Amino acid sequence: MRTRLIAATAIVLVLLIASLLMLGSGPVRVRITTTTSLYATGLLDYLGDRFRKDHPNVELDFIAVGSGEALRRAKQGDACMVLVHAPSLEKRYMEEGAIAEGHIFAYNYFIIAGPPSDPAKVKEAKSPGDAFKRIYEAAEMGKASFASRGDNSGTHVKELSVWRAAGLDPKGRPWYLETGSGMGATLLVANEKGAYVLSDIGTFLKYSKDGKVPDLVILFEGGDELLNIYSVYLVPSCDGEEAKYARAFADFVVRDARDLIAHYGISKYGQPLFHPAKDKLDWLRERWQVLAEG
Repeated sequence: MRTRLIAATAIVLVLLIASLLMLGSGPVRVRITTTTSLYATGLLDYLGDRFRKDHPNVELDFIAVGSGEALRRAKQGDACMVLVHAPSLEKRYMEEGAIAEGHIFAYNYFIIAGPPSDPAKVKEAKSPGDAFKRIYEAAEMGKASFASRGDNSGTHVKELSVWRAAGLDPKGRPWYLETGSGMGATLLVANEKGAYVLSDIGTFLKYSKDGKVPDLVILFEGGDELLNIYSVYLVPSCDGEEAKYARAFADFVVRDARDLIAHYGISKYGQPLFHPAKDKLDWLRERWQVLAEG
């Protein structure tokens, strides 16, 4: 009887010590650098909340910056996982070994927005390059301006590629307003100044439906040239528990969150802000390669 009592007491003590150790260790913090569009639209918080239902001990620390800065911080070891949409930058950082195990998980499109009066007649444009030519010409005549993120983000990289394709360089022009800020802040500047702006459609729809940019409308959209591809990467220099759960969250985003991504935004904005990559993965990989090569 006494032996059984001692054994039972020992088991209780072991369980108590294990519980105390678990409580004392605290949550595992996973640092994730991300493009602002994924964060500003609320998608990452939404996915993070779902992920934490199965991993309550994990704290996801989203650091929302432009894609260029997100990748730079990962290279410095300031993140364990990266979510970005700048293929040409991603390719470079992969070649340097700063990021690895990339997967395309979602896509949407860029749009060109501007004042409803549309002094550059962007609505009549036949292509993104044609739209930018019209903006340039109208701006040179003092009839328009353009708000650029100017922050080496995925959106900024896309914008610069459109200017190059049009054979134009707006840098230094008085009407070219470089905000050095995220997509939301740049949209607010465009709204205030009555300027044209290139934006991912997700952030634009959120800001528009929330009444933050009442003086901006979509003037040009659609076509492969404005395709916006989102990818997730792991950081090889990351290790331990943080690396373990970074991989778990990456797997969740790529495989388990497809339906969540497909339906996100429909109830509030009338359409999804992003599309999961699952049904168009081969096509997206081909397009990503083209974009990566510039």
